[in-house]
Parts: sequence; structure tokens; C-alpha cells
Amino acid sequence: MVARVSTVAFEGVEARPVDVQVHVASGNVVFNIVGLGDKAVRESQERVRSALIASGLALPAKRITVNLAPADMPKEGSHYDLPIALGVMAAIGAIPMDALEGYAVIGELALDGAVSAVAGVLPAAIAANAAGKGLICPASCGPEAAWASADLDILAPRSLIQLANHFKGTQVLSRPEPAVRAPGGPHPDLRDIKGQESAKRALEVAAAGGHNLLMSGAPGAGKSMLAQRLPSILPPLTPRELLEVSMIHSIAGALAGGALTDRRPFRSPHHSASMPALVGGGVHAKPGEISLAHNGVLFLDELPEFQAQVLDSLRQPIETGEVAIARANHRVVYPARFQLVAAMNPCRCGSANEPGYACKRAPNERCVAQYLGRLSGPLLDRFDLVVDVPSVSAADLMRPPPREGSAEVLARVVAARALQIRRYAELGLDRVTCNAAAPSSLVEEIAGADESGLRLLRDAAERLRLSARGFHRVLKLARTLADLDGGGPVRRAHLAEALSYRGAADRAAAAA
Repeated sequence: MVARVSTVAFEGVEARPVDVQVHVASGNVVFNIVGLGDKAVRESQERVRSALIASGLALPAKRITVNLAPADMPKEGSHYDLPIALGVMAAIGAIPMDALEGYAVIGELALDGAVSAVAGVLPAAIAANAAGKGLICPASCGPEAAWASADLDILAPRSLIQLANHFKGTQVLSRPEPAVRAPGGPHPDLRDIKGQESAKRALEVAAAGGHNLLMSGAPGAGKSMLAQRLPSILPPLTPRELLEVSMIHSIAGALAGGALTDRRPFRSPHHSASMPALVGGGVHAKPGEISLAHNGVLFLDELPEFQAQVLDSLRQPIETGEVAIARANHRVVYPARFQLVAAMNPCRCGSANEPGYACKRAPNERCVAQYLGRLSGPLLDRFDLVVDVPSVSAADLMRPPPREGSAEVLARVVAARALQIRRYAELGLDRVTCNAAAPSSLVEEIAGADESGLRLLRDAAERLRLSARGFHRVLKLARTLADLDGGGPVRRAHLAEALSYRGAADRAAAAA
């Protein structure tokens, strides 16, 4: 007789059903696992054997065959340990055969029979709930699984013995409660930054519309400080965004204790990061920094110091909001709708734009052009705002802190985002929550300007040689500026300010 246990295999953030079939028969004493499993799956036989012995169950001196169906789907990871062990226990009569029928099972086994945490519990719980099943998962992952549904039946044992006792009726496992991550302290406040009023304005506009921002300035001007304070003026995640972000972090094993938070991700990889680290990849095609920054911010400090090939790999995800990682035997797609914020020096010397500075290596213009040559024009074209961040004078540093901090800016950003969410919901686009993510087909409808504004835009587009992408991004940026002013129509002043940011971007692209 064959014992069957349901589990899952992960393809991106999707959990595909897998049927674990265990057959115990007379013959040579052997423990075989088939079904296109990786090394972690093949090694599970030793973990299962030791865990069962530690739990007081000896494997019979028979031929044990475990099949992971469908057999042509790659199986990766250690989360198959628990379903295999439960299948063996059911096949030898240690637990009732029908006890596992209504559950999907996921978990790794320690050699002493303890059930260890695994990645991907939240997607597995969502898939189990959609299939009308309960979930058996490690105790440390129970709070994570509880977010899938209030009606989901969850068993979260600490060991095989606890689970066996539950099925026998001698011990009852209580349902875990959803966990919320404790706040990690307040974000750095914009009030800490003295001067840089134009850069603060650009930061507010970028936060209000989810626009990409590039800051260029001399070393020590405050570019990194500004970027680090962006999370303090971003609105919390909506429930749908929270679920999407948590599923990606669950697959990556980055949910500590199964606790979720509504803070937007802020990822800041070092400029030595490789392409798989940034866009995802590796042997098991894990999510990269751009997916871990989904619905949040990806901050790239010292932008020209990144490898050119790595930077250009961001161009497609910026437009599509997802990244496809192809391997010889499978292809996975991860969400990657992130806000790109970058900082850079104007040249290798760092002071080419400072008044009275003369570069010793080459004329200032040539030094700037050589440094910007590391960045491709198509990448620069994807920045909605490019701002110069000048050095702060000693007089500015000695002034008292500004009256307006992050709390006041956040209130305006939240009001502008609420207008955008309502606008796109009325258009039937519930998944669009900011102007930067609006489809190009709707840009002229939502950002229609008056005749004076259209003349300005037409003249500027010809003079700046805006691409079609640049044209639409100017309109989206102008729409955000109008939303910050209360959500009225886009006026000439909004287009003029949007074009001023775009003009800097096109000058940088020309230099590159």
C-alpha cells in the first residue's frame, strides 16, 4: 500500500503541488528517493532515518521507495524532510493513514527529531488554503503561516513526537497567531539635514509618485543622508503590497521568526554586487536585491562604481516590474517593482562642479564625461528626477535645525498617494498605487495639461530631444506635482518643474 502526503515545490513565489508517495515492500533493505530532487532532497533520507530513530521509531528492514510526483518537476530544498518522514510513518502504521489527507506538509528535520524552520512557508500556506487544505509546518514558522488566512488549519509542531501525539489524541497543538515584527526604532529624520532645500523637494516628489531619483554632488554633500531618510516619508505598505513583499522575503528566508512588517523595504547593496546578487540567480534561482526591494526602494550609492553590465541588467525590470531568471531546467519570475534611488559624484575627483575647482587630471568637462561614460544613456533615461546636490557651507551647518521634518513631509506624501490610489481604482487599475507605475496608455488622460502647458512641453521636448519614454515620464512627474498641490489639473508650472528635473537628466545622458 502506498502512503501519500501533499507538499509543494517553489517556482518563483508560486507554490506548485507535489505528491509524496511512500511505498514499503519486501526486498533488499534500501531507502530510495526519486523524482528529480537536488542534493538536499537526496540527503533527506539520512535526516529522516536519524529523526525517526531519535523519535523511537525504527525503520523496517524492507525496501522503502519515495517518489516525488510529478517526477519531471525539479525539487529543491530541505522542506521535503517532514512530508517524507510522515509518509514513512503512515506507511508503517505509526500514524493513521487518513490523518494527513487534509494537510500540505513542509519542514526540515534535525537528527534528534526536531522540526526546523524552512523558507517559503507563507506561499505554501497560501497555496494550501487555496486548495482547501490545512498546513503542517515548523513551530517557528507558524506565525508566518497564520497570515495566509484566519480559517486555515495550521499544525506547527516542534518535533515529530509532538505531531504523532497530536494525531493519537494525547496532545493538542494550538493554532499559532500571526506575528508582527517589532519596530526597529524610528527612521532618520529629514530635520537632521541642514540646507539642501532643492534636494529635499526632489526627495518629496520622488516619494509622492514612486519616481526614480538620481542625486549628483560632491563628496560629503549629503546625498547618502538624504537617501537614508527616504523611508521616513514613504507611506506604509497596503495589505496587498504587504502580502507580495512578505512572499518574496519568505522565499528568500528573510522573515525572522515569521513576523511581518508594513515598512517598505529599503535595500542598499554595495557597489561590488554581482549580477546574480542584484537581479537574482544562483544554483536555485533565488530572488535578488531588486526583488527584495519590491514595493520599496533600491538605493545604489556610488552608481558609476557598479559594473556596467550589472547596471544595464536593471533596465528591463524597471519597465516591466518583474525579472525572469532562466536556467537550463527551469524558469522563474520574481516581482521587481522597485523605486530606484542612486547617488554619485560628478566625476572621479568629486568636485568638478564646485566653483573655482580645476581638475588636475583633465579639463573639468572631460573628467565629467569620462566618469559619466560608465553609465549608459538608456539607464539615465529611466531616471525621472536628476538633481545636483551642492556642498553645504559652514554657515548652513551652524544654523538651527529646520522646522519641517519627516512627519510634515510624510503627511503630504500620504495625501498625494491617496489621490493616486483612488484615481487608478476608479479606472479599474487596483494594482497601480502610484503615478510612476501608471501605464503609458493612460498618461495623457490622467495628466492632460492646458494649452499653455502643452506648448511648453512641445517646445521643451524638441529642445531637449525627449524620447517617448522621457515624454511620458515628464507627464507622470507633472501629475505627481499636481497631486502634491491638491490633485487639481496639471498646469504649466507643474510641467516647468518636471522639465527642470528632466533637463538635468538629459544633460547627463548627453555627457555619457
